[in-house]
Amino acid sequence: MCSENITDVPGIKVGHWTHESALTGCTVVLCGEKAVGGVDVRGSSPGTRETDILGSDKRVEIVNAFMLSGGSAYGLAAADGAMKYLEEHGMGFKVGQNIVPIVPSAIIYDLAVGDPSIRPGSDSGYEACKSASTGIFAQGTVGAGTGATVGKVLGSNRSVKGGLGSDSIRLSNGLTVGALVVVNAIGSIHDPHTGDLIAGPRSSDGSMVSASEILIAGDDIDEQRLGANTTIGVIATDARLTNSQANRLASSAHDGLALSIRPSHLIGDGDTIFAVGTGGASHPDQEIADTHTFNRIIAAAVQCTSQAIVNAVRSATGVSGVPSVDEVHTSGSLGN
Repeated sequence: MCSENITDVPGIKVGHWTHESALTGCTVVLCGEKAVGGVDVRGSSPGTRETDILGSDKRVEIVNAFMLSGGSAYGLAAADGAMKYLEEHGMGFKVGQNIVPIVPSAIIYDLAVGDPSIRPGSDSGYEACKSASTGIFAQGTVGAGTGATVGKVLGSNRSVKGGLGSDSIRLSNGLTVGALVVVNAIGSIHDPHTGDLIAGPRSSDGSMVSASEILIAGDDIDEQRLGANTTIGVIATDARLTNSQANRLASSAHDGLALSIRPSHLIGDGDTIFAVGTGGASHPDQEIADTHTFNRIIAAAVQCTSQAIVNAVRSATGVSGVPSVDEVHTSGSLGN
């Protein structure tokens, strides 16, 4: 577990539901009642729900939770459980005498790993909400990252274990920025500072190589075996943001994704980043972030996102047929 994570942002809670034998799961990020959300969807194969409502021209600005899930499009049902949980706790957008919880969600494709007949559903999302807390939470092969893999450009049989990771930064002005990312990429994972390869497709001798170099060379690529891939996540801050700022923050966080995942935003990817400003409890009278403050938040978001991706892969444990980074370094074998 990493000590710096998205729950360092006041008002944020995280909970997991994990099916260890089926190798799938879901993760909820609870945001409170007054959080303002945004989103940026990239790649050409997204699986999402309630993203349009976060647009800058829409009526509803608040968001109550984000649901990240495995199970491909089937996993979008996990958001139903979050809505049920939030309704029971009186949280949601007020419509007359009723409330409608706002739970945007995104999924990864993990059906090629584990048992594809078992997917996160409404009950799974509800259990994730029940387990949510403000404390340190498990990372790696857990929740929505349970069936995640990376470096699939040579086929999923030569991939390395991906997972779920998080990171946070506290700014000198007292604000906090945090990221949670589920890493399930075609590309390889690189250190955002040095560019060094951390995790990538396994070559015939068992060593990890750069996905970008393989794609550029065009050798040994079986397009039918690339699989479906997506990196999804949430960037949060306790600053007060406008809806437009939240959307800009989500867009900027994709820079952090591109720093650590090379290449990203491909045709088989559905890369999606949500963003939220909670206006957290430690800043009850805080004004909307000014330009200087917002630029600092953006810079921190890029760094948090890239580091969360690295943490996801380094925290992950291997599953049947898919070794962790540490296992590849130890054995140097394909492990098929």
